[in-house]
Amino acid sequence: MKRTWIAAALAACTAVTLAQQPKSAADGIAEYRKLLEDGNPAELFEAKGEDLWKKARGPKNASLQACDLGKGPGVVAGAFVELPRYFPDTQRVQDLESRLLTCMERLQGLDVAAIAATPFGRGEQANMEALVAYISTASRGLKMNLPTSHPEERRFYELGKRAFFFRGGSHDFSCASCHGEPGKRIRLQDLPDLTKNPGDGVGFAAWPAYRVSSGELWSMQRRLNDCFRQQRFPYPGYASELTIALGSYMGINAKGAESIAPAIKR
Repeated sequence: MKRTWIAAALAACTAVTLAQQPKSAADGIAEYRKLLEDGNPAELFEAKGEDLWKKARGPKNASLQACDLGKGPGVVAGAFVELPRYFPDTQRVQDLESRLLTCMERLQGLDVAAIAATPFGRGEQANMEALVAYISTASRGLKMNLPTSHPEERRFYELGKRAFFFRGGSHDFSCASCHGEPGKRIRLQDLPDLTKNPGDGVGFAAWPAYRVSSGELWSMQRRLNDCFRQQRFPYPGYASELTIALGSYMGINAKGAESIAPAIKR
């Protein structure tokens, strides 16, 4: 009886000790992100994007509802998790943003060169980010499933892989310097391994995302722009083949991961 009482007391002391132990940084960040999930401001961008998708605009006074994102004209659901992909009409592999540029030019008559040259978060670039939020939301909860049957899709994957591991710049960095192996982080920021499927809602399956620190929604093109900045690389250009190839590499590697885009980030 005495031994039973001692064992119970030791168990209680152990439970109290464990409860009093400081949480790890990873645990703290996980709790912070969980709290942020309620009331994701990305919903405001989604609503704006839906309005822009249906609204007649541009010199041709037309909406984007006839835009083919890979699932047929006007079909939004399921398109995001299969991009970038090859499009026969342009004979190019395109990501979501470059495909939207094609539709904005053909259907609405907008000047896509001017849009590509506009700073992120301004003018039509702000509209683009809203459209990206709306379209990605329609595939939320679906699995990443980029096609690889076309030779160009496979070529872009290999090009993206080369770009991912290319080192250069003043700091001799590459994408792989931060995202090439598990267990890395910068300060309190976990850095997922993007050379393979990092898991549901991680890496490619989490972008676009609302950035709490800047109060803005970032598309994948904007995310890549900031990565190049941190690597001290010149940005290859909005919707360039290189950025699309990087999306192909990360997206194909993420096959089977559940999309939570648009996610919320610190």
